[in-house]
Amino acid sequence: MARARQRWLPALLVPLALALAALIGSVQAGATVSLPPKTADEILAMIARTEVRALSGTVVQTAELGLPEVPTAGPGIVPGATSALELLTGSHTARVYLDGPSKAKLQILDRMAERDFVVNGGDAWFYNSADNSATHLNVPVPSLAERGESLPSESTRPDIPTPEAMASHFLSAIDSSTEVTVGEASTVAGRSAYRLSLLPRSDGTLVDSVSIDVDSESGLPLGVEVRAKGQPEPAYSLAYTEVNLSTPDAALFNFTPPVGATVTEMPVPTKPLPPTMQGPTAPVPDAPAPAPDQPAPVQPVPAPEASAIPALPRHGGSVTGEGWATVIGFPAGTAPAELTSNPQLAQALQPVSGGRALTTSLVSVLILDDGRVFAGLVPLDRLESAAAAQ
Repeated sequence: MARARQRWLPALLVPLALALAALIGSVQAGATVSLPPKTADEILAMIARTEVRALSGTVVQTAELGLPEVPTAGPGIVPGATSALELLTGSHTARVYLDGPSKAKLQILDRMAERDFVVNGGDAWFYNSADNSATHLNVPVPSLAERGESLPSESTRPDIPTPEAMASHFLSAIDSSTEVTVGEASTVAGRSAYRLSLLPRSDGTLVDSVSIDVDSESGLPLGVEVRAKGQPEPAYSLAYTEVNLSTPDAALFNFTPPVGATVTEMPVPTKPLPPTMQGPTAPVPDAPAPAPDQPAPVQPVPAPEASAIPALPRHGGSVTGEGWATVIGFPAGTAPAELTSNPQLAQALQPVSGGRALTTSLVSVLILDDGRVFAGLVPLDRLESAAAAQ
């Protein structure tokens, strides 16, 4: 059970961390359609059996988390830093290209600039046209023997923020605290889709429901929508507006810095990174180090016995509560100094006893003066209670 509780960490941090890592999001489903009826278990089996390994498409994020606006220019404003916080509000569009386990490209399309994240085998690049800067990282590609022959589907690319990646975090955490139902079928990106709904059986969470739209032909998750309690509209959504399931042109994954670009070589991390910096939340330096405890893409499986897996031993973290009401705690030094000292983020934080907090309609984060960090899909008072108990 400890492993299942760990897996709530990526899910509960996705809305916040996607933005902090300057990534992307989604749209809502279209008109209803008529499809052969399927049970929730049958739809889950479709997702687990999907054979989609390559695609190209456009994704749109919509975030209405109730955050205050932050200034984009003025004294003390760090160039480019605001863009991450901007992704926590409004809608943002990106192009995604995937080909197998080691090729991925993400183009975030802003009005004033474009940001590209490209992984091609052993090379990873992040490029920002706003200041013509590029960061390069050599990605260690494990052999099949290193990954384990029993896990041929494990991806060596970072967990690019797609509906499939986000859905996998929620689906892998399904346990007795979740009711799984089938909603009304619809169309997403021009494709007919079943709708799977996850309903928390907990009063201690901010989440009202999570809906996952699943392609009726391929089993690929096409969209994810998260609703917060007390809000009439979705608080967060991530979906394709257009998708092509054929293999993209291989040339799309080649990257050469533009003339005059400032290029930074980033050293490869030598030890596992904290969960807040992994998977879809990762900035470029963390891209090559997907954690061993990250679930395989969209494969809901029964939770292992608690005795088989110790709770968060690699990161020194702590887990309080269960399921949707889980609170994850991190020791002092977890939050990067450049994050906690960011003047834009500072304006979004509210002072609380013993520290500062970021509260949204879905996620709460507590940053204490002693350096500890607590986060969850729960109200702030639950984080404060968890912190006081340690």
